[in-house]
Amino acid sequence: MPWSPLNIRRWRPWLCLLLIGLAPWSGGWALEPAAMPAADPPLIAIIIDDVGDNLHNGLRVIDLPGPVAAAFLPHTRYARRLARLAHRRDKEVMLYLPMEAADGAATGPGSVTLAMTEQEFINIVEADLADIPHVTGINNHMGSLLTQQPGPMRWLMQAINRRGQLLFFVDSRTTAATVAQKVAAENGVPNLRRDVFLDNDPAPEAIAVQFKRLLGIARRRGSAVAIGHPHGTTLNFLEQHLPQLAGLGIRLVAVRTLLQQPARPGGYVHASTAEPASTAATPKTRILP
Repeated sequence: MPWSPLNIRRWRPWLCLLLIGLAPWSGGWALEPAAMPAADPPLIAIIIDDVGDNLHNGLRVIDLPGPVAAAFLPHTRYARRLARLAHRRDKEVMLYLPMEAADGAATGPGSVTLAMTEQEFINIVEADLADIPHVTGINNHMGSLLTQQPGPMRWLMQAINRRGQLLFFVDSRTTAATVAQKVAAENGVPNLRRDVFLDNDPAPEAIAVQFKRLLGIARRRGSAVAIGHPHGTTLNFLEQHLPQLAGLGIRLVAVRTLLQQPARPGGYVHASTAEPASTAATPKTRILP
């Protein structure tokens, strides 16, 4: 039968079926479905507080795998040395700013208090920042009293803005009544808040529970922030488990990376997802305007 255009049209459906049937054996004929774009992995950032007064534990913090941030207590013996090393290792350096607590607990040198005038407050903050080289952000040490006060928190955010470089602020949330993050946002300071304390209970099994909680929040919301301390049990746990995050589909990032992410549903302004510190209940205090 001659292969006229009419005959080709008549046999075309059968030829197509034949080619489809041969596709599994043809190597290159089968059309693979287009790959679906991978979803963005959940992100976590981890800050280790209380760095500066113990050289051995400070070195272990800096040696943790991945971009774990180190928050340094000002005017401590090893803070400057460790901060320089952390910067050379591409770790974020933060000022762990001591603030007055509601229970009157000692906060250490470089603390800001409710009794200070605005100028006294600012002078202390500037001295603390000058003591720690390469600072990129601040979070509060204690502060269950002071972070409730809009006035001192405004002074802090204005001091951050006057520094002339873009520092961020992370509210450690040592009280559910904190206004620190709200005031940071009102003053244009890039800000986040702590979602989980890893080691209020430093027992290994308790840390494991909190770490699992951190990953759960990140999976639900897209990102989460944890704060821990340079306890031996915390460092042991992180040394073991941080290298496993990629296999769990979780990405560990710098704190500033979270600030660069687009707003996510249920973001950092909803107090219901943040866990209050396991300190004594905060008494009612006088709130200054």
